[in-house]
Amino acid sequence: MSAFATTATAAIDALVQPHLLDLQPYATARHEFAGTAEVYLDANESPFNTALNRYPDPAQKDLRTEIALQKGLRLEQVFTGQGSDEAIDLLTRLCCRPGKDEVIVCPPTYGVYAIAARLQQAKVVEVPLTADFQLDVASILAASSANSKILWLCSPNNPTGNLMEEAAILELLRAFPGLVVVDEAYIDFAQSKSWSSVLADFPRLVVLQTLSKGWGLAALRLGMAFAHPRLIELLQRIKSPYNLSGPSQQTALERLQNATETHKQIDLLVAERQQLATDLSQLPSVLQVYPSQANFLLVRFQNARATYELLLQNGILVRDRSTVPGCNGCLRISIGTPTENQKLLQILLQA
Repeated sequence: MSAFATTATAAIDALVQPHLLDLQPYATARHEFAGTAEVYLDANESPFNTALNRYPDPAQKDLRTEIALQKGLRLEQVFTGQGSDEAIDLLTRLCCRPGKDEVIVCPPTYGVYAIAARLQQAKVVEVPLTADFQLDVASILAASSANSKILWLCSPNNPTGNLMEEAAILELLRAFPGLVVVDEAYIDFAQSKSWSSVLADFPRLVVLQTLSKGWGLAALRLGMAFAHPRLIELLQRIKSPYNLSGPSQQTALERLQNATETHKQIDLLVAERQQLATDLSQLPSVLQVYPSQANFLLVRFQNARATYELLLQNGILVRDRSTVPGCNGCLRISIGTPTENQKLLQILLQA
């Protein structure tokens, strides 16, 4: 092992709860045996073939191998779990000592980061985004301490839709004392490369992605974390043994290997996003449409609550974000099909 690799591993270990470093994970016979047996009598399963009678691969090797191939990573840099939320939960439990450690979040942003911390009894330090929804690097670093274990960044951000500035993230990667997690749930809709491309340069960087948005597999609950192999190893230790079902693994693998239709759908949604932004900006009830690199638009209305109720009365559900800091008077509107978007506009003409 190189001196750099040894130093990187030590830096990661220093952020982990000490009692978890030596945790022996639950191991099945299939963890220990990599081949294919003729008769499986190891796991107390039903011997009758129902297509679902065997436990799934606990390491998700085929799926993780395909993801690694598509992302230009190594297998040992890839974790798969039940949506990005599982990775968020596991990272928090891995690093945060209850009552001692803290995480930093930058509202307005995805609310699960703070919930995961509070479940772990970790302190949540809030450093709001700037008026234009960018990172306040100086304030983040001023708020950090030796007990700051995780900085959660969402880019493209939810609910604002914008990408965080590259220079700001780079500065934080160099200066923040804990893990810097960049949640890229909406990266498939963005004109930006993934931060996973610089994992080798920053051992404390974690990148989250999901198959729920652009890949159209929200019902599967399948998310990914890309990180230094040591961190992936530790996540594999503390996850549930069979955290992804067999059908979920197989469906995701098939979707990834046959991506032509997915890419067409993403291209359509990006085009519809631009058209909908233009159309919304011309409505009298709309005060502002914020730029977006996601599959939604944050829109400020003259009367957000009344607009929300009008849409609801006409069978259209959007997300009211008007009580979220920095989003006063705003609704978050997902990009639908062309027909759905036209129906939305027709109703909003009544507002």
